[in-house]
Amino acid sequence: MQFAHLSDTHLGYRQYGIFEREKDYYNVFQDLVSSIIQERPDFVLHAGDLFEFSRPPTQALLEVQKGLIRLKEAKIPVYAIAGNHDIIMKKNALPPHLLFQELGLKIISPRTPFYEQDDIFIGGSPYISRYHADTLKEKLKLLEKESAGYNKRIMVLHQGIDKYLPYEYELELADIPEGFDYYALGHIHSRIVDDYGGGKMVYPGSTEIWKMDEVENYQKKGKGYYLVDTHGDSFQVDPVNIELPREFIKTGAEYLHLEGEIVKLQNYIHKLKSKPVLHLTVSGGNFSRAEAYQKLNDSLSEMVLSLRPNFQINELDAEKKMVDGPGLDIPTLLREHLKETDNKPLIDMGVVLFKEIAEGNMETAQKISQKFLEEYYDY
Repeated sequence: MQFAHLSDTHLGYRQYGIFEREKDYYNVFQDLVSSIIQERPDFVLHAGDLFEFSRPPTQALLEVQKGLIRLKEAKIPVYAIAGNHDIIMKKNALPPHLLFQELGLKIISPRTPFYEQDDIFIGGSPYISRYHADTLKEKLKLLEKESAGYNKRIMVLHQGIDKYLPYEYELELADIPEGFDYYALGHIHSRIVDDYGGGKMVYPGSTEIWKMDEVENYQKKGKGYYLVDTHGDSFQVDPVNIELPREFIKTGAEYLHLEGEIVKLQNYIHKLKSKPVLHLTVSGGNFSRAEAYQKLNDSLSEMVLSLRPNFQINELDAEKKMVDGPGLDIPTLLREHLKETDNKPLIDMGVVLFKEIAEGNMETAQKISQKFLEEYYDY
């Protein structure tokens, strides 16, 4: 028996506010469905963040409907859990997945925490925040108990684990019961295949590039899903890659050589099938940001879908070193400063926010802040 494991499709995400990027996510999703139908697995597991928002745009709902109809016609059942993007963090909140039950989507939820597929136990939990980790651990113990009589057991979760996400995890590795044959995970956007308790612990990663820091893992391991064979003593996990609609170029250039690097980029981009997203860091020297940006904009803006420049000036780097100094640990200072609040969730959020803001990820920082307010204060 075989199954397909995917997660983090984030349908409805209009990256950089560009409609073409939203369409890219839809095209990749339909390509995934086509590939799965071609591979003919016995079932599909989607491990969370089917959508970017708990209230998805109409087009995102239509794309899921179209994909599920195709899978139903191919007689391939789909099991899914809700990720943190799929649901509002409020008690008894319902994910948009419920709209597709009539199309055969089997939702793993508090009401129906497990299913049986040809003598295989498939059980799990939708995303639960770190502030309710005790509830999540109890659910895992119940799943361990319910699955005890099955020969093959699969656990489906959308959670960060400390081994793979050190600063933003909801579970420690030791919290997860051993004895399952396969841990179908979502939430982390990198592809990870690891051994755990005699089984396989697997993150298939996001199916599109959601953040620029995913480019390196994509270049090494691709994007797509995993095809899993349940025969034998251990499950066999094989990647199936999907070609993305456009390239993400992440590169750098010294300001003194910027014009030459621009020419190289122009020559490379001319060969591509579609306009790329370009993330270019210009560094070295005490140059004018405005002049550097003008050069990039005049030369490249018409050739790329999105130009994402970053500037590192030596003079500012020197100032940063003077402020930070060697061995200055800002996260530790933050924790020390905030410890009087005696509020661990607030302290943790402050450290995570600092990291995202320091890296220029303002959109992510805003989402973390909103998520904290919704989860912790139950707005």
